[in-house]
Amino acid sequence: MVELAENRIKGNKKNKEKSIYKIALLILSCFVLVFLLAVSISIGAANIHLSTVWNAVFQFDSTVQAHQIIQEIRLPRSIGACLIGACLAVSGAILQGLTRNPLADSSIMGVTSGAALALIIVLVFFPALSMAEQSLASFVGAGLGVLIVFGIGTFSKGSVSPAKLALAGVAVSSLFQAITTAIALHFDMAKNMGFWYAGGLNKVNWSGVHVLFIVCIVGIAAAILISKALTILSLGEDVSKGLGQNTLIIRAIGFAVTLFLTGAAVSVAGPIGFVGLVVPHITRFLIGPDYRWIIPFSAVFGAILLVLSDAVARMVNAPFETPAGVIMAIIGVPFFLYLARGERRRA
Repeated sequence: MVELAENRIKGNKKNKEKSIYKIALLILSCFVLVFLLAVSISIGAANIHLSTVWNAVFQFDSTVQAHQIIQEIRLPRSIGACLIGACLAVSGAILQGLTRNPLADSSIMGVTSGAALALIIVLVFFPALSMAEQSLASFVGAGLGVLIVFGIGTFSKGSVSPAKLALAGVAVSSLFQAITTAIALHFDMAKNMGFWYAGGLNKVNWSGVHVLFIVCIVGIAAAILISKALTILSLGEDVSKGLGQNTLIIRAIGFAVTLFLTGAAVSVAGPIGFVGLVVPHITRFLIGPDYRWIIPFSAVFGAILLVLSDAVARMVNAPFETPAGVIMAIIGVPFFLYLARGERRRA
């Protein structure tokens, strides 16, 4: 009995230490994000001192040109990158938990390309729609994409393996991208859509940030509410059902949140890939498999990664713009191939 009590005390102490470590890491990550936001705002065709950034945010003077540039162009862009990164990272984490597929990501599973296809159709045939209505159209397109991918995976021969879903996702994404490009070329929108389709953040404005902020808060809050159920579901269908979970409801909520977050992100900045693939793996490596921690950490790490990618994109070929999606592809493609190789070995 004494030995059992000692083991319990040691276990509780260890869990407490882990929780303190996670909280400290989350707070530190938030400070890093704020610093990177300030640096990102200061970088551009004309570099602006950090003290000017501080004054433009907290002591805005409309007569100062640098303050106007920060408030109207750079601040919404950087905040937009932060929110988009959080949305995509959380959606990727949810997809990986729901499907138990380490290769799952909104850009690979047909979600992003479906949202992009729906958005180009709206921009061509219904150009007067508001940003919120465009986000709703992207949500519908994202849903269509994921339904087709899972339909192909479900009705194919054999079991639905992670590699099979990933291949179906790549095929569907390629088809949707080809249709999107054809529509853009036919209606002479290819030039306007080119930078957007590459994942550029130069068109992000305050109206887009307002939509993203609402979607991000609601979506991440919903993800946190189902995070405990996601942790159990990620252990396996049988384990989840054995513990009395309604897996159908959890999956429905999880997919709805994923489509909600991805649709809003794509409608504002275009299909930026691999954020939802890379970030959840880094998060699990650092803090473990508990989705009650994975969701908030993924949001912060995703924001850090995309803000940093956008800053690097502006420095690569300055003073010209490079889409942040290009930087993410350079990071994400080798990461995806590494994971796919690992899955092939385990198969």
